[in-house]
Amino acid sequence: MKKINFILIVLLTLSTASFSQNTFTLTSQDLGGESTKKEEFNGFGCVGKNQSPQLSWKNAPEGTKSFAVTMYDPDAPTGSGWWHWLVFDIPSSTNELVSGAGNLKLKLTPKGVVQSVTDYGVGGYGGPCPPEGHGTHQYIITVYALKTESLGLTENTNPAVVGYYLWNNSLAKASIITYYKRDKK
Repeated sequence: MKKINFILIVLLTLSTASFSQNTFTLTSQDLGGESTKKEEFNGFGCVGKNQSPQLSWKNAPEGTKSFAVTMYDPDAPTGSGWWHWLVFDIPSSTNELVSGAGNLKLKLTPKGVVQSVTDYGVGGYGGPCPPEGHGTHQYIITVYALKTESLGLTENTNPAVVGYYLWNNSLAKASIITYYKRDKK
């Protein structure tokens, strides 16, 4: 009986060790459960500061050659959601985007990083701006570990094409979700 108990303890220890391995993880020092006026878009009737959040990631899988970050609102009343941010060709040596990195004028991303056009029609970060009274929208921010150093796309590439290339080149992805709503005035 003691031998069986010993074997069970060893097996449980080994299985626990395999489940506790580090996983690819995305975090933010700026975001909580809900976005704020700091992240809100400035336009389309919104008057926020349009500041992209700080993001950091760790434990990328072996073979990662670059990263990409997207922000997507599946609740937008468009039939296809709304792309708020598409950043790619982030070097594999990078594990963070600082607050405000989505402002193209500030040049806060590493050289060669591309921030392509969003559904707002411009490049860089475009924060939450759901229609007034449309309820709470979820904003899915995802970092992709990619198997290529470059997607070979430009700042004029539309979100659907960027998404296709991300899907074809992803080794892993990690996401966080934040929520935002605008009440009727």
